[in-house]
Parts: sequence; structure tokens; C-alpha cells
Amino acid sequence: MTDSDPPAKLPKARLNAPSPARVAAFQTGISAESKACLYLMARGYRILARRFRTPHGEIDIVARRGGLIAFVEVKARASLDDAAYAVTPRQRQRITTAAEIWLMEHPAHADLDLRFDAILIAPKHLPKHLMAAFDTSA
Repeated sequence: MTDSDPPAKLPKARLNAPSPARVAAFQTGISAESKACLYLMARGYRILARRFRTPHGEIDIVARRGGLIAFVEVKARASLDDAAYAVTPRQRQRITTAAEIWLMEHPAHADLDLRFDAILIAPKHLPKHLMAAFDTSA
């Protein structure tokens, strides 16, 4: 190889491939969100959106039951306590901002009661639903 030869290129897929740990975390998250959706539907909620993304944050699940819209953060960890502590103040702010954007895009739902919930997922435990896990003043 001389100085004028172009550098060898790796296939793009290999350059941008996520690590195995990241892939496993993504799959765990998708599985936890699916479990949370089933849990909510069994309790009479209708799922309006999953993985609603904005440049400012993401909402895992938007669900409705009667006159209530629940913006739900799903956390899967080794224990329910670890999952509960994983909803950080910064994350709460990002979810709140994403919820404002979701409501602007769905104005028919803006007059309903709003709530920010969390569903905690851990091995060998039923999902734990924390209703009103945080509010917009946090």
C-alpha cells in the first residue's frame, strides 16, 4: 500500500453495528414494553401509541382508559427497586416535553385528564404499575 492508495473500507453495516450489549438491552426494552402493553390492555386501557419519539424525548406507551390519558414509562431491570430508581429527573423532563408534543399532535385528547405512570418489569415478578409516578412539576 502506498500513500496514494485509499484506505481500506469496512462495510458500513460493520462500522455502525451496535454492540451485542446494546442489542440485548434494546430487545429487553421491546419485550418489557410488550408486557406492559398487555398488562394495560388487560386492565381496560387502549394503547394509542408506542415508542412515540421526538427530538426532545420519547414516550414508551400512550394509553387511554375512559377520560384519562396515561403517558407510561417502562423500565426493565434485575429488580423492581432498580427499575423504580431508573426513572431519573432528567428523563421525567424529557417525557413531559414529549407528552406536550404528543398532545399538540393529538389535540382531541388535550382536554382529557393526564397522568404520568411507570410500569416496572423484573424477572420472576408481575409488572408493577405506578400510577401517577411523577407529575409535571418534578
